[in-house]
Amino acid sequence: MKLGLTIGYSGRHININWDLIRECEEMGYDSVWTAESWGSDAVSPLAWIGARHEKLNLGTSIMQMPGRSPANTAMTALTMQQLSGGRFKLGLGTSGPQVVEGWHGKPWYKPLTMTREYITVVKKILAREEPLEFHGEFFDIPFRGEHSKGLGKPLKSMIHPTEPIPIHLGSMAPKGQQLCGEICDGVHLTCMIPEKHEVITDNLKAGFEKRTDGKKWEDFEIIPMVAVALTESVDLAQGAMYPLKYQLALYIGGMGAKNKNFYKDFWVRSGFEEESNRIQELFLNGDREGAVRAVTDEMVQAAYLVGTRDQIAERFEAWKNSPATTIMVGAIQPEAIRLLAELNQS
Repeated sequence: MKLGLTIGYSGRHININWDLIRECEEMGYDSVWTAESWGSDAVSPLAWIGARHEKLNLGTSIMQMPGRSPANTAMTALTMQQLSGGRFKLGLGTSGPQVVEGWHGKPWYKPLTMTREYITVVKKILAREEPLEFHGEFFDIPFRGEHSKGLGKPLKSMIHPTEPIPIHLGSMAPKGQQLCGEICDGVHLTCMIPEKHEVITDNLKAGFEKRTDGKKWEDFEIIPMVAVALTESVDLAQGAMYPLKYQLALYIGGMGAKNKNFYKDFWVRSGFEEESNRIQELFLNGDREGAVRAVTDEMVQAAYLVGTRDQIAERFEAWKNSPATTIMVGAIQPEAIRLLAELNQS
């Protein structure tokens, strides 16, 4: 299993923790990952990092598909691939209706169809086997619709790919994971419980059975995000859990409608139905603090690494024995970065 560092996205000011990234590179981490919501984009900080660190692979987790045309994404991927010497991994995602409609000004409509078409177009561009032509429900290239001048012609990328660029998809939804298994090189997960990985891998394998490109399951990348908080004592672990409980309460309670929340559905399928129902009920009724309190220690320990060195070392074994190929470490403590590197090498 490989280790990567996720630095997410920035708030009011962009602040890259260079010391932490340097620690990861020195400790043998494989990669660093950036994200975007409605502030800093994923690619600019990643390019900045790649220019200063030559060993780390560089990945987006994720770039929002609704915010870019497929061609723009392919151009960015090819540029990053060449500038980084082949270290770029393209992680894509649909984002959610709040962001798609509220920020990008596009309808949240048939996300699976849009994703399939989008990735198909990106692959065509990256393959550079022929000039680009694609006519689907979402993308019409060259464009021939209303207000077209009729002057568009199929084009082929001027920049040449030097080696394959892995395409990953972020998805917590079963159908999205099936599509990912069918057409992508890897999946990015907000949460995974190593002992109950079948909740996710069964969907991926169902999609993988439809593949026609000869890719082997053993080469497919499963990349969950795992928050890590190292404490000096068991008692201090309780305080370290609070921000993670807050995060879980937000996702389980508020990321989606009452009857359609993929994060909540994941926790229900993972054996936490009663807790998830209670968290959502409290959150949607306006009691966010109550929702946070309803997140149990067991839930936090199932998906994250929190506690003393011995506690984390014991729990880390489950991750090493899981199908995860890389875990994206969410940590701000250099000592936590070092501990996981040591545990992964032992």
